[in-house]
Amino acid sequence: MTRLSVNINKIATIRNARGGNMPDVTKAALDCERFGAEGITVHPRPDERHIRYSDVRQIRPLVATEFNIEGNPIKSFIDLVLEVIPDQVTLVPDAEDAITSNAGWDTVRHRDFLKEVCTEFRSKGIRTSIFIDPKPEMAEAAALCGCDRVELYTEGYAAMYAKDREAAIAPYLRTAETVRDCGLGLNAGHDLNLENLEYFIRTIPWTDEVSIGHAIVCDALYMGLEQTIRAYLSKVRIF
Repeated sequence: MTRLSVNINKIATIRNARGGNMPDVTKAALDCERFGAEGITVHPRPDERHIRYSDVRQIRPLVATEFNIEGNPIKSFIDLVLEVIPDQVTLVPDAEDAITSNAGWDTVRHRDFLKEVCTEFRSKGIRTSIFIDPKPEMAEAAALCGCDRVELYTEGYAAMYAKDREAAIAPYLRTAETVRDCGLGLNAGHDLNLENLEYFIRTIPWTDEVSIGHAIVCDALYMGLEQTIRAYLSKVRIF
C-alpha cells in the first residue's frame, strides 16, 4: 500500500509571511497525522524561508508516523539530520536560491559524493532516498550509491497529464520498473494532486510513498485540512 506523507513547508511559509506562530506548524504536523497522514515531510533550506531548523528539532520528537527530511546535503543539513535522526532522508540537489525543487540528481556524475552521504546516514539507521528524474540510467546509478529508495521527480508527469496521461507516465513507468529490478524502494513527489495521483498509483502500484505539500495546502483552503487529507488517502488506498 502506498503511504501518504504530507509536506508541511507551505504551512510554514504562511506563518513566516507575518511572523509569530500562526499557523502553528507543529500543531499542523500533528493534526495531519491525526487526520490519517502516514508521514510528515519537511524540507529545510539554508535561508529558512519556510521550515526552519528549529522547527525540525521541535517536531521530530512529537511525530508518531514516519518523519522524512528532504534537502541538499550541505554540511548544515547533514549535521541537522545526524542530530535529529529522521526515519528517512531524501537527498535533493536544489540550489540555495531555488523556489522549489526543479531537477533530480545526476547519479552518474555525483555517485562518489552520494555514496559517501548515503553510507553516513545509513550507518545511523536512517533510510536514504535519492531524488531523480525519470530516467532508468539514473535509477541504476542510484543503486550503486547505496541508497534504499529513489524518489521520482514528478513535475513532468503532472505538467503533461491533462494532455496525454499515457505519454506522461511512460518514462516514469520505465524508470519505476528499473527501480524495482535494482531492488530499491520507490517514492514519488512534486505537483501530484487529486487529479493526477490515482492514475499514477494505478499504473505504478509498487510506489511505496508519495510526498505532497503544495497541492494539499491549496485544496485545504476550500475543503479543510481533514477532508483534504482524507481525499488524498482515497487516491492512494485503491488496492
